[in-house]
Amino acid sequence: MKLSQFEFELPKNLLAEYPSEDRDEARLMVLNRKEDTIEHKKFKDLIDYFEPDDVMVLNNTKVFPARLFGNKEKTGARIEVFLLRELNPETRLWDVLVDPARKIRIGNKLYFGDDESLVAEVIDNTTSRGRTLRFLFDGSYEEFRKKLNELGETPLPKYIKREVEPEDADRYQTIYAKNEGAVAAPTAGLHFSKHLLKRLEIKGVDFAEVTLHIGLGTFNPVEVEDLSKHKMDSEEAEIEVASTQVINNAINNKRRICAVGTTVMRALESSVSSNGRLNEFKGWTNKFIFPPYDFSIANCMITNFHTPKSTLLMMVSAFAGHDLMERAYKEAIKEEYKFYSYGDAMLII
Repeated sequence: MKLSQFEFELPKNLLAEYPSEDRDEARLMVLNRKEDTIEHKKFKDLIDYFEPDDVMVLNNTKVFPARLFGNKEKTGARIEVFLLRELNPETRLWDVLVDPARKIRIGNKLYFGDDESLVAEVIDNTTSRGRTLRFLFDGSYEEFRKKLNELGETPLPKYIKREVEPEDADRYQTIYAKNEGAVAAPTAGLHFSKHLLKRLEIKGVDFAEVTLHIGLGTFNPVEVEDLSKHKMDSEEAEIEVASTQVINNAINNKRRICAVGTTVMRALESSVSSNGRLNEFKGWTNKFIFPPYDFSIANCMITNFHTPKSTLLMMVSAFAGHDLMERAYKEAIKEEYKFYSYGDAMLII
C-alpha cells in the first residue's frame, strides 16, 4: 500500500484538547470484522464484548514529565528541552530535542529552575533539533531524577495548543502505569477506570502486562510513498514470562486476546515464536506494521482515532482491513468522534 492511501481531511474541531470528564464515558466505536458492522457505544460497554478467560494485554509504561524550560546562558533566551532518553545514568547524559534549535550549539549551557540548581551543557548535535546534553547537578542520582520530575511538565502532544494544567499529570497517565520511561502515553489505556477494570476482573477476564516505552518516533511523519522504505525509531520493550504464560494459554484455548493499544500490538508482534506463541522479550523494537500483515497473537484491539498518514493508522488498517477502516473513519468524522491522544476509542473484534 502507498502513503497516499492514508490521507484524509480531519476537521480541526475534532482534535481533543481535553479528555472526557470520566475516563470510561468516552465514546467507543465497535468494528466487527467478521460481520462487517460498525456500532456506537460508550467505553464502559466494552465489558459486553468479553467473556471469562479472555485476556486484555496492557502497556504498563509510565509517562515522565519530559518537557523542561531552561534559559540560555548570557542571553537568557527561553529554550524548551524535551527529554527523549537517558543515555548514561552515571554521567547524566540525555538525548533531547530543543526548541528553538537554531540558537543551541555545542558548548552552550542551559539553566533550569528559579535557583538555577540544574544546569545542562550541550555536548553534541544529533539531528536538526536533537542534542545530547550533560546535566550538572550537586546531589545523588535519586535527587537528580527528583529535580527533573519537579521541573518537568506533562509532555502533552504539540497539537494541544493550551497550557498544561494540573489535571493533565493524572489524566495523561493510565491508572495502571508502573514502569517509568515513556514520553507519550499509551492512549488507548487512558479510558480504563478502576471501576471498569474491577468489573472486567469480576467477570473473569484475565490481564497480562507488557512494557513498551513510547518515544517520539511513533509520531514521526511518514515521508515516503513506498511504506516499505519507512524506518521506525527503536523503542525499549519488555515482556516477562508471566505475561507470556497467560497469553499463550489463551491462544491454546482459542480465547479472545485484546491488545490495548498500538504499542501493545507492536510489542507482541516483536516477539513471536515460529509456532505462533509469545516469547519473553527484553530489548528494543523498531517493528513497523502496515498492510498487508498477518497478526500472530492478538485477535482483538482497542485503539484511539489517529492522524492522517500516521504509522498508527497504518497498523489499524492492517488489523481492521483497509476498507472497513476507511468506512469507520468517515463515520467517525460524520458522528464527530474526538481524535488523537485525549480522544475517543475504537474496539476492533
